[in-house]
Amino acid sequence: MKLHILGICGTFMGGVAALARELGHEVEGSDANVYPPMSTQLEALGIRLMDGYAAGHLQPAPDLVVVGNAMTRGNPAVEYMLDAQLRYVSGPQWLGETVLAGREVLAVAGTHGKTTTTSLLAYLLEGAGMAPGFLIGGVPGNFGVSARLGGPGRIPNPGSQQTNVWSSRIPFVIEADEYDTAFFDKRSKFVHYRPRIAILNNLEYDHADIFPDVAAIQRQFHHLVRTVPGNGRLIVNAHDERLAEVLAMGCWTPVETFGIGHGDWRAELVEADGSAFRVMRGDELLGEVHWSLLGNHSVMNALAALAAASAAGADPRALLPAFAGFDSVKRRMELVGEVDGVRVYDDFAHHPTAIATTLAGLRAKVGEARILVALEPRSNSMRLGAHAEALAPSLADADGVLFLHRPELAWDAQRVTGALQGRGSTAPSVDALLADLRAKTRPGDHVVFMSNGGFEGAPRRFVESLAR
Repeated sequence: MKLHILGICGTFMGGVAALARELGHEVEGSDANVYPPMSTQLEALGIRLMDGYAAGHLQPAPDLVVVGNAMTRGNPAVEYMLDAQLRYVSGPQWLGETVLAGREVLAVAGTHGKTTTTSLLAYLLEGAGMAPGFLIGGVPGNFGVSARLGGPGRIPNPGSQQTNVWSSRIPFVIEADEYDTAFFDKRSKFVHYRPRIAILNNLEYDHADIFPDVAAIQRQFHHLVRTVPGNGRLIVNAHDERLAEVLAMGCWTPVETFGIGHGDWRAELVEADGSAFRVMRGDELLGEVHWSLLGNHSVMNALAALAAASAAGADPRALLPAFAGFDSVKRRMELVGEVDGVRVYDDFAHHPTAIATTLAGLRAKVGEARILVALEPRSNSMRLGAHAEALAPSLADADGVLFLHRPELAWDAQRVTGALQGRGSTAPSVDALLADLRAKTRPGDHVVFMSNGGFEGAPRRFVESLAR
């Protein structure tokens, strides 16, 4: 079958393309924003990429058009697809019907940490010999690709009552996004996945372009809860009151909670920066984790992944040493270079809570060393100003902040920089930001670029400027 994927270079749709190619389909696609790492991955798979959304890209007609959720009415390719009455389907629906049906699905949902937790869970199941399939919204370091079919897997202790029903099914780990499915399907993506095991990592207000308030997001999370079977498992953040409210709407599945010092699965910090912690399950000490990730949010992600792996049949005690070998996802506090004592990181931050927890972890690691942040307000919620009041407090651990304030930004960034008490400034372009940052940086600094977009390659360009 010949598939044309609209919006193919998005992290999710790029993963769909990789899975379709692995299934033997002829795959091509078009996109308006082509940049690594997804474009590199697709080209390596031999998938033809077309620039833009011209109607001619759909001629001759493919057997099926798979539509990404960035596509809208008025897009030339979408209008041609509808006028020509081509067969089309959303990416999540295609995935649910073509790949996930008949598999043991483990879904990772939450406002923050989905990509890292999904990557970690897939890595743990791989270490347990289960050969999972996965689709991740990024490129995990331990696998080098964002998606694969996986299998044939095995479930440890196949005779146990818990795992016997599922022992013949290949596990598939999916990053379960609450964002809407497509222009013709406004349900959250994750309602298409039908998981047996679901992680509910956290829940905060985000996606201001589609959700009017946090209650609307909670309703979508409850739709996900409704799809998890009674012989499955919900792995839920013990600290999150909004998730507790979701479960109070109705729950038909056993729940295990996780938290730092609280919950069925508990962590006790050995190092304040989160790089070492003890793991408890109930009153039982399972052992210690030592790894390269930082921050309490990373510890929470680790607990969630470990609990889900255990629910799938893996031995959690045996998995603890594997954490030391976990290579996190690209652009999650990724160290892109060090020049003359200046360490430069690329981070996919897009929400004040994620910014605050990431910087707190780095501060605990580096002590009194200076932290400089270059921030691009790239997500729809950021650009609409939905998080403006919370941004300055989230940057408390930064010694200096450079805010990319492009002329088209719909709100005044002085609301953020003015609240930083002399620690913040704005720049109208990436070039101006890099020049200002270069003038402010000195040996020993830690420079963090934060954006969920391309940032015009700013982190690596900055490393190159330091080297010159």
